[in-house]
Amino acid sequence: MQKFPMTGPGLQNLEAELRQLKAEERPAIIRAIAEARSHGDLSENAEYHSARERQSFIEGRIAELEEIISAAEVIDPSTLSGETVKFGAHVELIDEETDKQVQYQLVGMHEADIKSGRLSVTSPLAKALIGKKSGDTVSVPAPGGDRSYEILTVRYGG
Repeated sequence: MQKFPMTGPGLQNLEAELRQLKAEERPAIIRAIAEARSHGDLSENAEYHSARERQSFIEGRIAELEEIISAAEVIDPSTLSGETVKFGAHVELIDEETDKQVQYQLVGMHEADIKSGRLSVTSPLAKALIGKKSGDTVSVPAPGGDRSYEILTVRYGG
């Protein structure tokens, strides 16, 4: 079975989503389906079809979350150290073309959120960064052509 590296908070977020789906969303959709059924003819009942579609989505997400959680391998970045980039590292980069600085933490693919600065270890940028250290330059293929980034800092922990 494939293991998914993940931080502790990332796993907690997925577990919270799973609890919410099972405790709130699932019972609510069952009630909605029952109510839609009470309206009669199901063949032309848009509420019923919409509720069934939502139920299918919820059940699929529950199954997906259960699989991810069972295969999660929690790694605590605060116990890691070193000068090279690896899972859990906080990396500060500068785009060599625009001089724009960005900061990311390399996290598991199921907890990535680029807007929050959490970069999936499976992304092209993270793959280019892994094994590099401060001062190194990486080139990453992008839709508008390759982008070059210089690594300013690599740190572990909060």
